[in-house]
Amino acid sequence: MRQALIEAVKAIAIADGNFETGIPELLVFRRSEVTLPMACVYELGLGISLQGAKRVVLGEHSYDYTDGQSLVTSVDVPVASHITRASKEQPFYGLYLRLDAHEISNIVAEMEFAGQDKFPKHQAMSVVDTDNGLLDALLRLIQLDNEPHLKANLAPLIKKEIILRLLNSPHSPYLRQIVMSGSAHQKIAKTLCWLKENYTSQFSIDDLACDAHMSPSTFRLHFRDVVKMSPLQYVKNLRLQAARQLMLNERIDVGSAALKVGYESPSQFSREYTRFFGKPPIKDISALRLQQIA
Repeated sequence: MRQALIEAVKAIAIADGNFETGIPELLVFRRSEVTLPMACVYELGLGISLQGAKRVVLGEHSYDYTDGQSLVTSVDVPVASHITRASKEQPFYGLYLRLDAHEISNIVAEMEFAGQDKFPKHQAMSVVDTDNGLLDALLRLIQLDNEPHLKANLAPLIKKEIILRLLNSPHSPYLRQIVMSGSAHQKIAKTLCWLKENYTSQFSIDDLACDAHMSPSTFRLHFRDVVKMSPLQYVKNLRLQAARQLMLNERIDVGSAALKVGYESPSQFSREYTRFFGKPPIKDISALRLQQIA
């Protein structure tokens, strides 16, 4: 089944890069060589390494997944990811399906989980071997491009099947944590959603803790448990990554990017950017543009 899915991805990813499919939530990837770590934000979703290997680093924790293994991310987290095994003869092929928390919540409400109530301690990511049932559902989702007259009706059903299969797999407790009403994980997940939309605003940790109905010390503890970094580090990562994308894609200058993402001091922005990405902003963006040309 994995080989059939690889062939379906090959038909879309005809060169190195990221490729959209006929399903808006589904992307496929190809890389012909190992890559350097790239900072990015992983959202709630399912990633599968079909051929080759990939590493994702969250805080001090590393997650490696290889041929046929899947990684589920249960909350939005800033990570560094890179391909660790790929070649021209054996490229890395992978896919990513964005998941919806409301859909997961609705499906969880319809299911019974007798004897499955042990939850990991606020883990944001999990890696497991992918079973053939899940691979088959993903293959059928990709192949809907061949049946455009049925896609609108079948795609929601297959995506529901995929979530059902994930909730009946070792990924289940990681996903169920985000929809457990009143759980610490759910409260932190809501905070992360708010921060993703409001990271340019000025706010205090006490404000975030109050909104999460926690004391500041408890909030910091649970936040670090889930995200593997402090709230201030998380916001800084969001701002720096957003600024990088602005400079790269919209070609705005360093000072304007700093102000746009919430920094009051361009010099402080440049210092923190250099510490985070390893190069000053101008040199980093120039190097990224050269990579795009190559």
